[in-house]
Amino acid sequence: MKTATGNFPLGWRRRNYAWEQDLDGMIAWALENDLEVVDLGQDADRDAKAVADAGLRVGSADLAVWHEMISPDAGARREAIARNAEYVRDCAAAGAKTFFIVMLPEDPARSRAENFGYMVDSYGELSATFEECGASLAIEGWPGPGSLVCTPETYRAFIEQVGSGNMGVNYDPSHLLRMGIDPIRFLKDFVGQVFHVHGKDCMIIDENLYQYGNLQEATFGTPFKYGGMNWRYTIPGHGLSDWKIILSILQDSGYNGCISIELEDHYYDDTEYDQKLGVLQGVKFLAGS
Repeated sequence: MKTATGNFPLGWRRRNYAWEQDLDGMIAWALENDLEVVDLGQDADRDAKAVADAGLRVGSADLAVWHEMISPDAGARREAIARNAEYVRDCAAAGAKTFFIVMLPEDPARSRAENFGYMVDSYGELSATFEECGASLAIEGWPGPGSLVCTPETYRAFIEQVGSGNMGVNYDPSHLLRMGIDPIRFLKDFVGQVFHVHGKDCMIIDENLYQYGNLQEATFGTPFKYGGMNWRYTIPGHGLSDWKIILSILQDSGYNGCISIELEDHYYDDTEYDQKLGVLQGVKFLAGS
């Protein structure tokens, strides 16, 4: 299954739900439903070959070591770089060439500028392995505690300071919308550095924004799963993104990656049936876009 605009292969990000832990069963379900892509976690060195042998594409693989890459301890950083270099080589040999990361420091209490420096040093060293393997690093801009790369300012600084054409963006409009950043302008600015795309969206709930604002937790209300009081992540088609425009920009740029549903949706989470339905509804919406 592919998008109508751009002909981009469609699939989803494996999150290790109970049914996804059966690798053979998960692959069979993907093939039965005409899915073409599976994003793997930190098990890609083990599972990528089985996915590729089944005729599916590994959309992305989570990098093996995260926090220690941004450690104030130079020895810990060296060990993390070596472990990630070995992992990238093993995964690339098995068919996984795009690697996923969120830039979370080991010690988020340190200043952002200090942690940013550790990050640039580590990924600058690791970039040679990506170039050697013809692989790419796709950074997701999840704006969690201490996250160092999630805004235009920080993406731009990372790309400029590391100076590698193999390290760039995992485009996910949901995080941008949540932060109040225009996802279309962002995509136009960074489309040349986009290596992977998450099919995930965000809804801003105006009534709740009025009732609760956006700076404090609610006193009595209950936030959404995968969200807050006034926003929530959704599958494509249930949020604010104009996917036809997004796909057109990607098509015009020559993007040759895929689109993977990252299922984080309050209404498609409780049961295996709900989870599979959420993936399939998101994919089918994009297939018509």
